[in-house]
Amino acid sequence: MNTLKYKAVLFDLDGTLVDTAPDLAAALNYLLITHNEAPLDFDDIRHVASDGSLGLINLGFGIHEKDPRYPILRKELIHYYTNHIADRSVLFEGMEEILSFIESLQIPWGIVTNKPTDLTVKLLKALSLDKRTNCVVCGDTLKERKPHPEPLIYAAKILNLNPEECCYIGDAERDIQAAKAAKMTGIFASYGYLHADIHPETLGADYIIQSPLELRAIL
Repeated sequence: MNTLKYKAVLFDLDGTLVDTAPDLAAALNYLLITHNEAPLDFDDIRHVASDGSLGLINLGFGIHEKDPRYPILRKELIHYYTNHIADRSVLFEGMEEILSFIESLQIPWGIVTNKPTDLTVKLLKALSLDKRTNCVVCGDTLKERKPHPEPLIYAAKILNLNPEECCYIGDAERDIQAAKAAKMTGIFASYGYLHADIHPETLGADYIIQSPLELRAIL
């Protein structure tokens, strides 16, 4: 019997559902070494792992996307990352138990991420999650990306639900902004790639969790 408060559970991908930071950090350090720059410590990279190629390249090289070097660096980064996308990426500890719990109640769960579709699909297949999730909305699925609410609203629509019938778990400020704008319950995953200058209690999340296992009580 369905005993959850919500009719669907939606997750951000990087830093919420899957710990992808080790492979993203390896890609950045490969790029740095290739360009005769010193590699960075993992702890210095982890907090930008949810910020995509722009965040990684900005951290490593101090440049933004309008810099003429950016497209070349991004292409090299993505090429390496694509070929090593799941070398060390795994579900966060406790997440398998949560997914199994949701599935045992026959509640659909999905992913809303700013990660591009090709990388998302490859990662999900590598982790055998592609056939388990009921919907996947990526950064290039729509014209808008988080923090715009449209990707969350669209995910709910795929599941034939209203946004307020769903909850969304994410580890970045944009995730909570998107959830609030979509009128969806927003849960902040503070175990994820939290920026040092972000204080979870100021984001307006409905719940803050330190571990995926805390979701069970909320759900």
